[in-house]
Amino acid sequence: MDEARQQGMARGAAIALVVLLFLGNALNYVDRQVLALLKPTLEAEFGWSDADYAHLGSSFQIAAAGTLLFVGWFVDRLGVRVAYAIAVTVWSAAGMAHALAQTVQQFVAARVILAAGESVSTPAGLKAAATYLPVKQRSIAIGLINTAPNIGAILTPLLIPPFALAFGWQAAFWVTGALGFVWLAGWWWGTRNLKPLGDIPERARVPWGTLLADRKTWTVIGAKFCIDAVWWFVLFWMPDFFNRQFGLSQGELGWPIAIIFTLAALGAITSGGLYPILLSRGMSVNGARKTSMLFYALVVLAMPLSLQTGNPWIAAVLIGLGLFAHQGFSTNVFGMTADIIPATRVASVIALGAVAGNLSGTAIIEFAGYSLGSGMGYVPLFAICGSAYLVALAFIHLMIPRLRLAEEADAR
Repeated sequence: MDEARQQGMARGAAIALVVLLFLGNALNYVDRQVLALLKPTLEAEFGWSDADYAHLGSSFQIAAAGTLLFVGWFVDRLGVRVAYAIAVTVWSAAGMAHALAQTVQQFVAARVILAAGESVSTPAGLKAAATYLPVKQRSIAIGLINTAPNIGAILTPLLIPPFALAFGWQAAFWVTGALGFVWLAGWWWGTRNLKPLGDIPERARVPWGTLLADRKTWTVIGAKFCIDAVWWFVLFWMPDFFNRQFGLSQGELGWPIAIIFTLAALGAITSGGLYPILLSRGMSVNGARKTSMLFYALVVLAMPLSLQTGNPWIAAVLIGLGLFAHQGFSTNVFGMTADIIPATRVASVIALGAVAGNLSGTAIIEFAGYSLGSGMGYVPLFAICGSAYLVALAFIHLMIPRLRLAEEADAR
């Protein structure tokens, strides 16, 4: 009876963990997207220029990139349960602090602290899944973690603009920030019975000299630098695009943005399917992986066509197809990393890739402010989006003409 009760408690704790990881990562994207959705209101109230708004976005990216260099140490040192709780406390308080800001500098300070807290979410979530869940449950949890940002990005534009119109922009920041503290109570209660899996090491020594001397490490870093800029551009600038290009008011922005991220969510859910199908048809690891990437890179070419339509719904579908393909290409980059990098280095390489992605996100956000302020508009930005994935694939092929599994390469 005691054993059955313990097994039941373990299953309940595992379910609670998966649900909480999903909700935590969704809230992560709710808090970071609120500012973009309130841009028309804040711009009118504070007289922001496009450059001012770009600086808000780039400050977030730089802070996140810098923090990611230390996130692994932070999570390992304190443990997932405490580290994630601290992170959510920090980013929720920072989200609420936006409601008190009156100047660009004060908004920048709030964004920097928000970014520092939110950068812990995905690494901590993946470590939690690996530390506390067996393989089958772990796969479900990681799938949910990857899907959650899209769910947050779908719900936020549907709920926040009308809420802000009804209760004021400050209330939007107060309420979304407060949701993190509600989650925190659930996290502390729901994870109290978690027990680490005994045979999984929580840390591994990474030889940084070997890591940075490896051509494969730079392949992943370069690929992430190319493609992550597109994600950050869409997340940060699309509300402005629909406001500027189609004259949609703050209250009308929600549905086009929701369409975009619904397609992105579908991409996240289905993105792992093409590669194994190609393998099952006799393709090599190299051929299957690069063919999958080429397919998604070609789909992204639909994005720039959104500039040619006068219909915001068609534009939303075209941009959504781009994010659908982004998720497919990104999943293949993660899969490629797991294929070609030894297991003890995978997390470190992915973290370096995330730093590169945040830096390219900073660059495109700043360039967007310059492009819009100088009269070039969105044309060069969508041109970058359309070409980024073909450039990434060409870079991967140049760096590694033939992809091999890590164990195969070691055996040669």
